[in-house]
Amino acid sequence: MKKMITGLAAILLAGCGSSGDGNEALAEANSSGTAASEALENQVRESPATPMQKEQALALMKERHENYEKIGEAMKSISRELKAEAPGLAKVRAGAATIADLAPKVPSWFPAGTGPDVGKTEARAEIWQKPEDFAAKAQGFREAAIAFNQAAQGSDLDAVRSAHANLGKSCKGCHDLYREEH
Repeated sequence: MKKMITGLAAILLAGCGSSGDGNEALAEANSSGTAASEALENQVRESPATPMQKEQALALMKERHENYEKIGEAMKSISRELKAEAPGLAKVRAGAATIADLAPKVPSWFPAGTGPDVGKTEARAEIWQKPEDFAAKAQGFREAAIAFNQAAQGSDLDAVRSAHANLGKSCKGCHDLYREEH
């Protein structure tokens, strides 16, 4: 049990960026090249030494759902603002920061034993069947979130809209393959 908790804690901590905007995590990923992708892939593939208890798996699945709800709400708020005649950049920036903070944590939300065979989830089993591809898509989302957050700090609305569109494409690229329709 102690090994399982230690393993889960390591996975969760590995997904946490040390800076609020994710820039340090992106710099690390860029400087280490494929090492960052391999680390993300390992977070998805690896499981604790013993299988996760169902209660623990369900708790992590709930946390994952709640975090995706935060990302979804931020995206909706940002989209509303960017469609407005005079977008409120403060709201765009707040949403961008939320997404950039959560994006590096995505791989840690999918350890083995937290799939549709355990409980209700919109995550498809393919996440655990194709860990390399899922890790690559998670890395793409992370990079797009950080780029969008950086663009949102400026006042160039064209750059903000372009970075937001790229972020949306990264979301769709993962949702199309790894999320159940609802």
